Amino acid sequence: MNKYLIVPLFFAAATWSSCSSVYMPNVPNTPMLSQKGELSAGAHISPKGNASINGAYAVSNHFGVLFSGSYMKNERTSKDFRHKLVEFGGGYIDTFGPDNNQIIEIYAGYGGGRADRNFREYDDKLLISSTKEEVTFTKTFIQVNYSSKKNKYLNLFGNRYALNYGTAIRISHVGMNTFLSNNIGQPKEDNMFIEPVFFTRMRLSDAVQLQYTSSGNFGLKDRKFMTAGNSIFTIGAVFNLGGKKPIVK
Repeated sequence: MNKYLIVPLFFAAATWSSCSSVYMPNVPNTPMLSQKGELSAGAHISPKGNASINGAYAVSNHFGVLFSGSYMKNERTSKDFRHKLVEFGGGYIDTFGPDNNQIIEIYAGYGGGRADRNFREYDDKLLISSTKEEVTFTKTFIQVNYSSKKNKYLNLFGNRYALNYGTAIRISHVGMNTFLSNNIGQPKEDNMFIEPVFFTRMRLSDAVQLQYTSSGNFGLKDRKFMTAGNSIFTIGAVFNLGGKKPIVK
């Protein structure tokens, strides 16, 4: 199992102390839909308190739709950060391989959100300055997901749990609609982000799996505020109903 965790842990360690950005990525929607009528839902949380929800439905054997949202509220003495995001998408789904137990999904989507930041400076507990930043933005993305329903197994505390692994790559363009600092308009920024994503799922039942997700986040443009300073490191749960059964080997 260790070889599957090296890359995710590398990205988590490399980006843990990264500088702050007004954009906080949500957990990419990786429902791994396998056939018509399958429903997927998930909820994830990061150590920083960024909560994401995902939902998807297979309209046919080769077309799925998805919805994602995230919310974060982090208040500290010197800095407050609030962020919310929603997005919708749709695209191609398919299974392949000798047992049709490998899944590929290709999605495109659109969304938007808002970020609010407050910075405060103190001198011996006396507030000497305060800056309030307010940003609204829109987002477009394309994403490719890959996973397999072929299981490996983990023996833990006397129990045997099925594990499967997957990866995704998401390319997002995020652009500011408005940017205010202390109610004064500021130059708007945009950026193109590339996120390689890795996830591990541990099956608790036919429908429910625990999921660990990590990613890198790379910005293609040099920006001051719309930077790639935030990455993904979350624990969550995924619920799938109506899909093809995993292959046990």
